[in-house]
Amino acid sequence: MSGISLAFSWFPMIFAVFLNEIRCKPYQKFVQTVTTLPNFISWVLVFSVAFNLFGSFGAVNSILQNLGWISKPISFLKSSNHVWFRMWLWLTWKNAGWAAIMYLAAITGIDEQMIEAAKVDGASRMQIIRRITIPSILPTYFVIVMLNIASFLNNGMEQYYVFKNAFNQDYIEVLDLYVYNIATSGTGNYPLSTAISMLKSVVSIALLAGANGLSKLIRGEGFI
Repeated sequence: MSGISLAFSWFPMIFAVFLNEIRCKPYQKFVQTVTTLPNFISWVLVFSVAFNLFGSFGAVNSILQNLGWISKPISFLKSSNHVWFRMWLWLTWKNAGWAAIMYLAAITGIDEQMIEAAKVDGASRMQIIRRITIPSILPTYFVIVMLNIASFLNNGMEQYYVFKNAFNQDYIEVLDLYVYNIATSGTGNYPLSTAISMLKSVVSIALLAGANGLSKLIRGEGFI
């Protein structure tokens, strides 16, 4: 799941670029607000939304049955198929708007004279995006990617804890959730959970150093 998030780490950047291209400012602010608000709600509320939409008696199943497309409810939340990708979709829905703020801040730092000169030369909006906007915010993207590499093992556990059930628990147990489960099990194996947490911190530091070295190799400068 960390690999999927890392592979699609470009999505908030592209979302910010096209959000910046919205010319109607009230609509732009509306879209930004709507996409940022999910970041401030808990994963319990996110699961509540998912349950009411995709549960056996949720809105999606009700609509599909009323249309005659299915004869019995589909167990979206209980299925283990594509569970990693579905978890990424919920994570993206919750965090994409918030993550885009950093890229929007980077876009505001672009020299307007460059954009005006490109327009005078006849550049289209897509050409400005490709030749000026994206290259200007790539340093911000690389720093965020390197930090994501450093926190590769830190998935968090709240999302997976609330979405876990008997059908997908073998596929959704990330390291943080595993540590929680063995610490709160009947035996309460606190030494093992502590050792895993300490080892995870050591690995995270090693990944941070490796990502910084990779940044120096590729970009000629590190971020720490």
